Amino acid sequence: MDIFARASNKITSVFKNLILRAKAYFKRLVFPIYLFPIKLVTYSTYYLIKFLVKLLFAILGLIWDCIKFPFKSLKNFLKSIFIAAVGLYLVASLFVIGDYLTKQYGWWGKFMCSIGIHDKLQNSVVRVVGGYSEGSGFFIADNQIITNFHVIADEPSPKIILPDGKFLTPTKIIGNKDADLALLFTESKYTNLVLPLPDQIGFYTEEPLVAAGYPLGTDLSGKATVLRGNFVDFRKPKTSPVGYIQTNISLVQGMSGGAIADQCGKVVGINTLSLAGLSLFITGSDAKSLIPSFSDQGITKIEVDPSISPEEAVKAFYTYLKARRMKDGFSLLSKEYLLKTNYEEWTSRFKDILDVDIFKSEKYDNSNDTVLVKFSTKNWVDGEAEMHYYEGTWKTIKEDGVFKMLKSKIVEVDNPEWDWFYN
Repeated sequence: MDIFARASNKITSVFKNLILRAKAYFKRLVFPIYLFPIKLVTYSTYYLIKFLVKLLFAILGLIWDCIKFPFKSLKNFLKSIFIAAVGLYLVASLFVIGDYLTKQYGWWGKFMCSIGIHDKLQNSVVRVVGGYSEGSGFFIADNQIITNFHVIADEPSPKIILPDGKFLTPTKIIGNKDADLALLFTESKYTNLVLPLPDQIGFYTEEPLVAAGYPLGTDLSGKATVLRGNFVDFRKPKTSPVGYIQTNISLVQGMSGGAIADQCGKVVGINTLSLAGLSLFITGSDAKSLIPSFSDQGITKIEVDPSISPEEAVKAFYTYLKARRMKDGFSLLSKEYLLKTNYEEWTSRFKDILDVDIFKSEKYDNSNDTVLVKFSTKNWVDGEAEMHYYEGTWKTIKEDGVFKMLKSKIVEVDNPEWDWFYN
């Protein structure tokens, strides 16, 4: 019989013996059945105590052997010194690694969760175009975008540009001017873009934070910029309804209203103010607690009346285009004008208009039905903003008590001089 056959027989014999012993053990444990609960408790306690006693003696024996080992010989003594030195080096290295992880990620638990935070913020923060001011914002619910109040101040119809380049107009705006916060509501829902606000926040000393936004607004194309920095302190002025997170992140104009998050991508605040390397962010918890008290007080509203005069009708027409209230704008087209277009064709002409700024709308040569108009449009084309300037006349006609657009002679003005805006 060769060595492999003997080994096979030996293994088979041992395995069978183990099975027989296991069967006998379970038979003693289970039968008689009325003693099974008592046996289960006593056997478990006995073997647990037996294991712990053996483990204790094994540990004590190991400690004793370690104590004796260096004194058995000079060779063992030198080995012990070497092993101790290596052990101390490894322990010191762990402290260094721990300190590095704390500085880079906040604490050990945030080491792995930081993966993908850059892309997450870039694909969630939106542009907010407020006419005279531009900034950033982010969804705190599937149809609610938070931003700074100063971004949309004096603008009745700001535009929201999503990370994929599409833009939309909010259906409702509320806010708190003193807190410098505004909430924009959208008609559609964007669940995949939501970055919820926290109930409470707290940081380690110099914990890393990440801020995202669009520097210089639409003047700089591309994705959102993500900047890294460190927590410095909490600030709470007596006159302010909100507290602030102070960091060493250098925000740039246009990033206001964007999100600041921890290393795990959890939003902790809203970008607000930056000056010479000192940046302040409204704490997310304060913003969340204030939202129920937001109102439309201080929010600029559209106030036009096309029935007053031809000039007011032309102003109303372009104001509706600015606000993307296309049905209202279409309703100001005269019956004669509607003979050569329809709603779908007409709205397709203005599909890329972000903003309209009206410089002049006044009578033309003392005419009772013709208006001289000057205006500009900001168009969103292939991810970039383009400015266009126009001037010309609109002839109007009164229908159903409202002045409506009849005929236009509007031409584009290339690179107008500064005096064009005032004459």
